[in-house]
Amino acid sequence: MEKPKSSKKQKLHATMEITGTVVLEKKMLSSFHDAADELLGRKVAFQFITDAPNQGRDRVKKAYLEGWITGGYKVKFEWSEDLGVPLGFTITNLHHSEFYLKSLTLESVPGHGRVHFLCNSWVYPAECYTKERVFFSNQPYLPWETPAALAAYREEELESLRGNGKGKMEEWDRVYDFDIYNDLGEPEKGIDYVRPILGDSSEFPYPRRGRTGRPPSSSDPKCESRLPLYESLNIYVPRDEKFGSIKMSDFIAYALKSIFQFLAPEFKDLFDETRGEFDSFDDVMRLYDGGIKITEGSVLDRIREAIPFETIRELLRSDGEGAFKFPLPQIIQAEDKTAWRSDEEFAREMLAGLNPIVISRLKEFPPVSHLDPEIYGDQSSKLTADHIKDGLEGMTVEEALEKNKLYILDHHDHMMPYLARINTTATKTYATRTILYLTKDGTLKPLAIELSLPYPQGHPGAVSSVYTPAKDGVQASIWQLAKCHVSVNDSGYHQLICHWLHTHATIEPFVIATHRQLSVMHPIHKLLHPHFKDTMNVNALARQTLINAGGFLEITVFPAKYSLEMSSLLYKNWVFTEQALPADLLKRGVAVEDSSCIHGIRLLIEDYPYAADGLEIWAAIRTWVNDYCTIYYKNDESVQNDVELQSWWKDVREKGHGDKKHEPWWPKMNTIKDLTDSCTIIIWVASALHAAVNFGQYPYGGYLPNRPSMSRRFIPEPGTPEYEELKSDPDKAFLKSITSQLQSILGISLVEVLSRHPEDEVFLGQRDSPEWTSDREAIKAFEKFGARLEKIEKKIVEMNNDGKLKNRFGPVKVPYTLLFPSSGTGITGKGIPNSISI
Repeated sequence: MEKPKSSKKQKLHATMEITGTVVLEKKMLSSFHDAADELLGRKVAFQFITDAPNQGRDRVKKAYLEGWITGGYKVKFEWSEDLGVPLGFTITNLHHSEFYLKSLTLESVPGHGRVHFLCNSWVYPAECYTKERVFFSNQPYLPWETPAALAAYREEELESLRGNGKGKMEEWDRVYDFDIYNDLGEPEKGIDYVRPILGDSSEFPYPRRGRTGRPPSSSDPKCESRLPLYESLNIYVPRDEKFGSIKMSDFIAYALKSIFQFLAPEFKDLFDETRGEFDSFDDVMRLYDGGIKITEGSVLDRIREAIPFETIRELLRSDGEGAFKFPLPQIIQAEDKTAWRSDEEFAREMLAGLNPIVISRLKEFPPVSHLDPEIYGDQSSKLTADHIKDGLEGMTVEEALEKNKLYILDHHDHMMPYLARINTTATKTYATRTILYLTKDGTLKPLAIELSLPYPQGHPGAVSSVYTPAKDGVQASIWQLAKCHVSVNDSGYHQLICHWLHTHATIEPFVIATHRQLSVMHPIHKLLHPHFKDTMNVNALARQTLINAGGFLEITVFPAKYSLEMSSLLYKNWVFTEQALPADLLKRGVAVEDSSCIHGIRLLIEDYPYAADGLEIWAAIRTWVNDYCTIYYKNDESVQNDVELQSWWKDVREKGHGDKKHEPWWPKMNTIKDLTDSCTIIIWVASALHAAVNFGQYPYGGYLPNRPSMSRRFIPEPGTPEYEELKSDPDKAFLKSITSQLQSILGISLVEVLSRHPEDEVFLGQRDSPEWTSDREAIKAFEKFGARLEKIEKKIVEMNNDGKLKNRFGPVKVPYTLLFPSSGTGITGKGIPNSISI
């Protein structure tokens, strides 16, 4: 009898069941409707995309999520060998509520084994989308390597993420688009709340932010309307960019702003001698030693009960120990709690403090202004050799310059254009120049401080005074006030420029462009994505409550309502390639090229903790990026022919940083070196640079006398009551000159939040999933990167224990650990998160 011909066909099409394990999180307040949906057959459907030839979109049968009600999420697929290997899947949510899909894992795919899909995305009900949601396996593909079955999905996904540039964004939208900073002011509130529009302007250039599509302001159609305060946490960013858990930033966005509205009456009588002032340094220490107690039924007590966030509950304690009792900042943890006032510590923090990225080598004396004399008049320095000659260890000024011994902290040119307007507010401050000498023991010594004001009555030019160190009498007190004004300048410049502009604002365009132009399958997307976590959300909340008109930054930082406008002026000087650490050190003159040195440059201040540690971290990042990129790009032509990569770089230059699109310094993105250099800079800025200027805010700035953010008095003149007070009670006069009580408490509250690592922090050299890629060669290169960072940690510990390196710990006995890669949670003064996540 003839053998049936159907047996072979039956074998080819034999089916089996494959079970997939799904990891997801339900919405915190998941609707009871979702359970009803399950019972009524409205489920969550999965459908695979495979590499089988001639596969149509309906080739694989749909499977449905199991365990929604009982837990233990599974999905069972009907599978046959001719379906090939799963490359991706679509998902349809027929429930009423969204859920967070973390991953889907198949353990035993015939002929392939384990297949993992790392998803990490919110999936909303199907009616929220015009196209079905799609997820891809964690295998990276350059555009031309994309399997045919995925090609259309890849392009459709990018089209969805780019959006059409129209309409108001809703919470379920996944659109990444650019917009200008036209949402900082509230013109409908009156002239005091009008702010310039930043971006798309030669007068006020700026990086772009994420688009929200909110309607225009009722009083100025060029401005975008703002959300009411109570809706701050609802400001639009793509849902996957929102915080994954309750974080300290909640406090910034909502609780702290809410507190400010109620605190003024509560604080009237907390310090009995002088309202609104600290009367002594003992008063300041009460913030850390005992706190400010809350009486039962007080306003603060009511606020504590009304606000659900853990961070605010921690601040507003009800344990009887006091509400505003702050942790003791590292700067005053040593036995000598006045060491911060020493000249050595004042200078050391320019190398190893909160803002160690401004100091530069003095190349000519006196220092020269680069402001246009036609506009600003004579801005030449009044410093002379007589002011500094006694501190040069026997050298002349010319010899000290030649031997690279003179340095400057120069805040003159960027302050002077705004100073007349700033001083019409409650602020009373100067444009400062500080001259420092590099001593034989490697420490810096301040020699002179020049304080300048605009020439009165609107005439161009500057009126300057020079102050030199003094140990006794009223002159010693005046010297302390001169250093205080330098710190105020540096504090504002740090917060507005070094921190906000040079990390938060300039990185956001890269975040947006990456999602718009690089598929999640693209290897460069996989490289950069961890370094963008939470950045858009942090920045959006900042626009809503911190950097907006009347926001927290304007309240606590001296440029007040001119803060963001001033940062726009400084953005004109921003150069992408100079954000590379070696380029920055060379530009500031604190290093010279030297091929015999391990990093190719030699530090002129050998004991420069930020630079020394930073170069180690920079080199590790650069090597990792090069190792990774060369896995996928074998020659320069492959970079040039990568259409997604080229579109990404064009988006960054022409849209994200559109006001600088014609600058000649942009890398051309024609070579592997262009790619690795650019990615190294992006990762450096988002991780190490931000860590260096952010996580020291509480250790150094949590004690406001060390880093005052406001100044309310000029240096007193002889014969005035202020001068007599300075002679009779110099501490009280000092405290009256800097940030007030309430501003201090608000400022300390802010930097306490900004300096904390949350529990879900992911640090440099780590990933939130070990299966971030299925490429073993890439994983091996990443493990090499992590091992190098561990060696750097050991080296940092060794240097901090080397007593010869005095700038590593200083008179305050605070070791420099801001570029120590790993950390625990809380305020640690160390740790480099992958991203700008706070």
